[in-house]
Amino acid sequence: MSSTFLPPNSAAHNPTAGGSLLQPRSNASNPNSSRVCYFFDSDIGNYHYGPGHPMKPTRIRMCHSLVMNYGLYKKMEIFRAKPATKREMSQFHTDEYVEFLNRVTPDNVDSFVREQAKFNVGDDCPVFDGLFEYCSISAGGSMEGAARLSRDKCDIAINWAGGLHHAKKGEASGFCYINDIVLGILELLRYHPRVLYIDIDVHHGDGVEEAFYTTDRVMTCSFHKYGEFFPGTGELRDVGMGKGKNYSVNFPLRDGITDESYKSVFEPVSRWIRHQPPPNPRLLTRAATAMMIVPVCAARRQVISQIMEHYQPSAVVLQCGSDSLAGDKLGCFNLSMRGHANCVEFVKSFGLPLLLLGGGGYTMRNVSRAWAYETGLAAGQELNSQVPVNEYYEYFGPDYRLDVRPNNMEDLNTREYLEKIKVQVFENLRQTGHAPSVQGHVEPRFDRDRDDDDDDDDDDADAEVRASKNRKYTDRRVQKEAELSDSEDEGEGGRRDRRDHGGRASSRSAEKEKGPSILQPLLDRQREREREREKADASSGSAGSAGAGGLVNGHANGHGHGNGNGAAAQGLDDAAKGAGDGDKGGPLMGGDEKMDEDPSHPPTAAVAAASQATTQQQQQQGGAGGEDMDVDADTRPSSPPPTAPPPARTATDDAAAPSSSSATAQ
Repeated sequence: MSSTFLPPNSAAHNPTAGGSLLQPRSNASNPNSSRVCYFFDSDIGNYHYGPGHPMKPTRIRMCHSLVMNYGLYKKMEIFRAKPATKREMSQFHTDEYVEFLNRVTPDNVDSFVREQAKFNVGDDCPVFDGLFEYCSISAGGSMEGAARLSRDKCDIAINWAGGLHHAKKGEASGFCYINDIVLGILELLRYHPRVLYIDIDVHHGDGVEEAFYTTDRVMTCSFHKYGEFFPGTGELRDVGMGKGKNYSVNFPLRDGITDESYKSVFEPVSRWIRHQPPPNPRLLTRAATAMMIVPVCAARRQVISQIMEHYQPSAVVLQCGSDSLAGDKLGCFNLSMRGHANCVEFVKSFGLPLLLLGGGGYTMRNVSRAWAYETGLAAGQELNSQVPVNEYYEYFGPDYRLDVRPNNMEDLNTREYLEKIKVQVFENLRQTGHAPSVQGHVEPRFDRDRDDDDDDDDDDADAEVRASKNRKYTDRRVQKEAELSDSEDEGEGGRRDRRDHGGRASSRSAEKEKGPSILQPLLDRQREREREREKADASSGSAGSAGAGGLVNGHANGHGHGNGNGAAAQGLDDAAKGAGDGDKGGPLMGGDEKMDEDPSHPPTAAVAAASQATTQQQQQQGGAGGEDMDVDADTRPSSPPPTAPPPARTATDDAAAPSSSSATAQ
């Protein structure tokens, strides 16, 4: 079904040689420690959403580079999953939608105008080279992980390429095309009576909630920003329908939530759970494992512990969207890396089969930091705070630390607000009564865990996809321009190039009906910087005009040359300062990065323009170069802003060569 790769044990491939970067946790030597399966496909870094798009699959490669160079491959099995086929995707998605994703390419996209509108493709979800293969890799990893959990081949399965929770049954949404989470949960339901889905992405997990809104076999629980924020769903009163009533749990949050506030609503503060040894899933049945969670201190119950008590799931899926971290480009929360990882550590403590998935996250160096750290948590290893030398080492500067710190943004989640929400959530949970029975439920029909010999029964299309399962790990990756930059204006056209995303014209009523765009925070900050630059340009233009006027008046009157020249010089200085500020741009949400400068438009161009008459002020504004967001994408300079050179290829990539047989990495 899948093959593992065994990294060589040479010093070149073993970054921990000569000094350990792993610090075993207190339970690392416990014979009942978790068995971890980690899924990664090197091809995931080959795909690119388009110039300036915030979703960059390269973040998965950056995370994997950290995982390998921290030596975590010694503590878990690493698999390359078979890509999901059209038939498997169609267990949730419509055949028409899956076939469209399989056929559409950037070359023929113009012939699918009607389908683009129908399937919501072309705005936030652009058509790019290899779109279907990208979706297949993401879905395949989640389905393979769920299958191995169900067959008790591991205790924790990790697929950071998954977690695309916005995709709907028949349309794309929020950078997501195929909902790998739903496909993974359907696989778990073949063996597990009840599955709990937890979502800690800053955006509401609307696609997963919608898929299981009318069933009691899956309880969805989402902690997200709510109110004028994409996707606009996830209200407290959205609790499910029919048999699924009260099995959808939504915890709407406000901007700036901190580690402490998040912990107060998420973490299981029960001392009983923390001090009892974790149950051994190898020796206990799933039902017995779930029953051991029930005795919880009533005075200290929190949301997840309440859910565990009332619902008694036998498997858990945790979507670890890292856009809830502080400083994320599209997020508005203020969680540190350890505050985010606390959720993983807590869910792991229940000892249930756990599927860890990725999700959002648009400041790439922070995404890779968080997921690498959480991989270590899953494997029972505390990682050294110093980032090891790796393929992307230069992008973790200037401190090169495995850490994401909170900033000083205000926490709008008051204690009274959080307590009010918790009271209502607990009341809804009490209405669910005992854990639901699974009698009469029909299991999903698709089979993910058949032997490799069964591949002969696949249809031609599926066979063509599966023929690649034994291919070698070859690095066919071509780094896209500014792919690794965290600047909000990288690449030709920058994020103002709305032909790539968000470019379809629509009326205000249509926009209101669709809800806010997932790119709205990015666009709001761009507009704010535009206004600041306009003010700076107007100020510098006025100073330059005053200087030029003084110079003319001085010559005309035959005296006052000193005053005139002095005013002109002051105007030039002010213009130069304004142009310099325009080139630098404002600080980004990360707090430690600036926009890329455009060397083809140095400040001296604005200085020269400032010496001309006031009728040439538009040329002065153009002197700011590629950073002027008002310049149309078609009139931008042909040379894009400079980016960091691509990192040198290291032995880490070669460590991903697959082995013909499944084996645990030593």
